Amino acid sequence: MHKTLLISINAFCASILWAQAPSPPSPQTKLSVHWDELTAADFKDAIARAQGTCLLPFGILEKHGAHLPLGNDLLNVRYAALSAAQQEYAIVFPEYYFGQIFEAKHQPGTVAYSRRLQLDLLQETTDEMARNGCKKIIIVNGHGGNNSLLPFFAQTQLDTPHDYVVYVLGITRGGPGEPKHKSNPATDMHAGESETSMSMIARPDLVHLDRAPQESGADQARLKLPEGLYTGIWWYARFPNHYAGEGAVASRELGEFEAKTWINGITQAIRAVKADQESLRLQNEFYERSKHPLDTPQ
Repeated sequence: MHKTLLISINAFCASILWAQAPSPPSPQTKLSVHWDELTAADFKDAIARAQGTCLLPFGILEKHGAHLPLGNDLLNVRYAALSAAQQEYAIVFPEYYFGQIFEAKHQPGTVAYSRRLQLDLLQETTDEMARNGCKKIIIVNGHGGNNSLLPFFAQTQLDTPHDYVVYVLGITRGGPGEPKHKSNPATDMHAGESETSMSMIARPDLVHLDRAPQESGADQARLKLPEGLYTGIWWYARFPNHYAGEGAVASRELGEFEAKTWINGITQAIRAVKADQESLRLQNEFYERSKHPLDTPQ
């Protein structure tokens, strides 16, 4: 009886000491790079860790030959952006596909928003990102049809003062040391060897190489104009199937190279943007001088 009582007392005391002992420090919370996966409290920590740097991967919904998904550009650019943000922390905005794709309106599954909505929605999106602490926004382009839209959008930021900077990063998949291509690089532009190879890395489950030969990706060359003269129908005139190249010859070797090159390019861009202290300063200087252009030193 006496021994049992001592054991009970010792156990009770031990439980009190255990309860009073400080908890071991928990490891630093691993913050997701996905904007939409963060809690509100974690988002504040994420903005601080990212130094206000956020990525807006920009894709589209359009036909990609007979063998790739409609959202291929969005899937690929998000794969590259998310991978880069894991290497150099940045917050990645959710799926964004509201760009320029009028040239594919004749193909099923294409979603083409009006030009005004494209610009208004993009402006309000970057404004809202900035209101939430993203003072350095990198729009990572994943769609060739945005090559003119996005630099124009960046240029329009000089029209009205903003307390943030918009950067635009183009598609940077190729480079020195690239594996030899099996198709003609001159027409390897859309759902062809390069893009299909990249898709084999980002979303191999959505690539149907056996379907690639069902349509021609050859240049139809139906429009003859002098060099330097542009018209919007040029793409349809050359590639009415909305397919340019030979997707059937794609390879994982080429895809791995292109994915690595793209991810590295985005990672370097994030680091450069974090270190950039001049763009916002010069932007603010420009805004002030634009109010009184006659006072600008000549």
